[in-house]
Amino acid sequence: MVTPAAKREAVAHLQALLDVSERRACRVIEADRTSMRYRSRRGDDVELREKLRALAQERRRSGYRRLHILLRRDGVIINRKKTQRLYREEGLTVRRRKGRKRAVGTRTRPPVLALPNQCWSLDFVHDQLATGRRRFRVLNIVDDVTRECLRAVPDTSISGRRVVRELTDLICERGKPGMIVSDNGTELTSNAVLAWCRDAQVKWHFTTPGKPTDNAFVESLNGRMCDELLNETLFMSLDHAREKIAAWIDDYNNQRPHSSLGYATPAAFAAELKKQGAASLRIAGGYATQPLASPAQSRNNDAETLIANG
Repeated sequence: MVTPAAKREAVAHLQALLDVSERRACRVIEADRTSMRYRSRRGDDVELREKLRALAQERRRSGYRRLHILLRRDGVIINRKKTQRLYREEGLTVRRRKGRKRAVGTRTRPPVLALPNQCWSLDFVHDQLATGRRRFRVLNIVDDVTRECLRAVPDTSISGRRVVRELTDLICERGKPGMIVSDNGTELTSNAVLAWCRDAQVKWHFTTPGKPTDNAFVESLNGRMCDELLNETLFMSLDHAREKIAAWIDDYNNQRPHSSLGYATPAAFAAELKKQGAASLRIAGGYATQPLASPAQSRNNDAETLIANG
């Protein structure tokens, strides 16, 4: 019995069971008599609780901080601690899934400018249809600075040539990136990708094998996609999967608050960066270099080195 509410229940139980006075019951359980007659004047917040439950049901893997941001967007101005209290009282706490073990090591990424379109990251995530007979994979492309998901390509098979086609189309839309980062998967180290890097003159950095933290930005997106979409949805067909993934990516870029961006959306953060970059260019004639990762290199993982070494 720690809380005053528990002590009030204990005092009432002793009075009803043993027919003792309130003074005697409070002395036995060491409770303060002044707290026995207290009655809360706090409102029930029925509408707010219903709205919070609806948001939590819509975004089942979001915690109280992200739900608090969404409530404020809808015009509900309350204290963050109140959101946390109602979130806990309604039993909406997100159950943590057991994470997989990750390799320990230093990041070996070269630094890039803190501007959009400076560094893209690529990786695959896997799932299967509800029937269990057909698996598919999703190629995710992320802008490391703005955290935007530039493209999510679901298909049953994605080869190196398909990766090249998607990158070519994306470059036509957004322009050439300063660098592309990926792991050492067979599709991403294929002759088609290496030849495309040479012809397109795009710098491609391969992470150290066994260290997914070297490609942390796209790994984070993959984790959010698995947690909030793939593990929560039954896909009836590949077209159904494409529709759901496209809707989730649109929500991720334009609606979902991102904790590493100060709970701004990736699209809003990218627009603000472009605005600041244009102002800096007019005033100072250039940009300042803000590295995103340590420039230390434990090995040369560039595409040119892999081509030379066969």
